[in-house]
Amino acid sequence: MIREDDFSERRKKLSGLSDVELEARFWSLTDEIMQPLIDLAKTHTSPSIERSVLLRMGFSSIEAKAIVDRCAEKGLLGKGAGHAVWKVAQDRNIPIRTAGLELAEGKHWDNLTFGK
Repeated sequence: MIREDDFSERRKKLSGLSDVELEARFWSLTDEIMQPLIDLAKTHTSPSIERSVLLRMGFSSIEAKAIVDRCAEKGLLGKGAGHAVWKVAQDRNIPIRTAGLELAEGKHWDNLTFGK
């Protein structure tokens, strides 16, 4: 099967754009492509996925399980356990590891808020 090369035709609609406009178009298309994946991730997670994220953030499996269990108890699993740890670290200006260990101990859950 021979595919006709249509690059010259497709390029015409982009040829008048500046580098800045091309970059803006690139990021706009990237956002458009990624949005369905982001939407899917918001509604399709599991404790094992969230533990896996925490393991990659440097927590042990026991620490990760404790954080994920508390996240599930609070109904925040869909927000992401790693996101919860990061949010606490940012809000309290503490290291990520400290934030995660404190969450595992039950601290900060009542004050944890997520933006849109």
